[in-house]
Amino acid sequence: MDTPSRLALWAELAETCGLVTVQQSLQQLWMLLLLCLVCRLCFRLGGVSTVKHVASLLAGIYSLFLFFDSSMLWVLLLSLLCYLVLLLNRHSSFRGLFLSVVILAYLLIGELHLIDTVTWHKIRGSQMVVAMKAISLAFDLDRGTVPALPTPAAFLGYVLFVGSVVFGPWISFNSYQSAVEGRELSWAWLRSSALCVLKSQVCLLVSTCVAPFLFYLFIPIQGNAVTQRWLHAYDTAVSFHFSNYFVGHLSEGTSMLAGAGFTQDKDKVSWDLSVVKPLSVEMPRSMVLVVTSWNIPMSHWLKTYVFKNAMKLGTFAAILVTYTASALLHVSTSLSGLSFHLGAVLLSLGLITYVEHVLRKKLASIFSACVLSRPCAAVCGHQHKKEFWVIGINLVFSLLAVFHLTYLGSMFDPGDDEQEVERGYTAYHTIHRWSELNWASHWVVFACWVFYRLI
Repeated sequence: MDTPSRLALWAELAETCGLVTVQQSLQQLWMLLLLCLVCRLCFRLGGVSTVKHVASLLAGIYSLFLFFDSSMLWVLLLSLLCYLVLLLNRHSSFRGLFLSVVILAYLLIGELHLIDTVTWHKIRGSQMVVAMKAISLAFDLDRGTVPALPTPAAFLGYVLFVGSVVFGPWISFNSYQSAVEGRELSWAWLRSSALCVLKSQVCLLVSTCVAPFLFYLFIPIQGNAVTQRWLHAYDTAVSFHFSNYFVGHLSEGTSMLAGAGFTQDKDKVSWDLSVVKPLSVEMPRSMVLVVTSWNIPMSHWLKTYVFKNAMKLGTFAAILVTYTASALLHVSTSLSGLSFHLGAVLLSLGLITYVEHVLRKKLASIFSACVLSRPCAAVCGHQHKKEFWVIGINLVFSLLAVFHLTYLGSMFDPGDDEQEVERGYTAYHTIHRWSELNWASHWVVFACWVFYRLI
């Protein structure tokens, strides 16, 4: 394809895809952004805290109605169920564990018996945010981080907080309380919120209009059938990645616009909420950092409330429990019941990150080199830090991480059935996509594990 033809296609793509995508996105989001701003002003006006909690609750309910219509009732039911469980077990010291079991039972019953596939898949994100908030609050009550069970208005205002109930992210109850106190309005707050919304729109454009045509219009690469399969898998993975960045940056914007997502050092307030780090995913040092950079608040939640509690079982078991918990929270439905693909991806991630971690830890010990999954501190006990061969080892693992991400992301291609995205992917879809790539990532992980055992 010559340059003029390529430029003409770019222009057509910008008009038919780019403008339409941004227009539709803003049409759906402007009311949510307005509700976040109204909630922020209510927090700032002062008055009785109960009134502020009710304002947060009502704004959250209306935002759920805008996006999910009557299906929002399932989210409200989960919220009320969580508070009822906490109220009935207010004198227990195992509220976190008990509430986790109740929420899991609710999600499984809802998936298998009560709600149709498309509806449940649509409200899954909000269900997950409410569940994470309620579980974290229950564990914080057990640990004494939160001294007493909040009032119904405070609890519902927290779990249905308009800044995070639709797109996330998870925030702690103490962070919500700080938001309710109402920090003063500032240009830094408005600028940070607007910048995050802008970044979300750019990521949406890349996901929708650039990534699907990456190796056709933008980076023309030709090859045999095997090469084309991997290039298509990379297209699909990048599109999926940027759809996640869209949600992540948008959730940053809505949370900060509603008054949450800041840190305070004495009198200095910084609006610096970070949900995703795209560069750490697209140019990764390790799969461990990919996992933490994919959704920073959720990674913190899993580490604080799942991994640390499961460490008594051992490191590998704790990793499996953590990724299993993540899979259950992300769970969706399909024609054959529980969605297989998310569980497969998350459990595969657990295996990949564990093998990578132990292998790099052993290599770092053998060579006394800074080749761990995470960058070493400025002062560490390794003798070799910046030598070319050290950089080379880290580069090899970075390329391996890109390879694993391409493989894992390949299954998010709906193929010819766009409705499969709404229903949830079946087990056949997962097996078919990975078999097309000859299960390459799993074989590489197995080889890395064998190498780790031999050295």
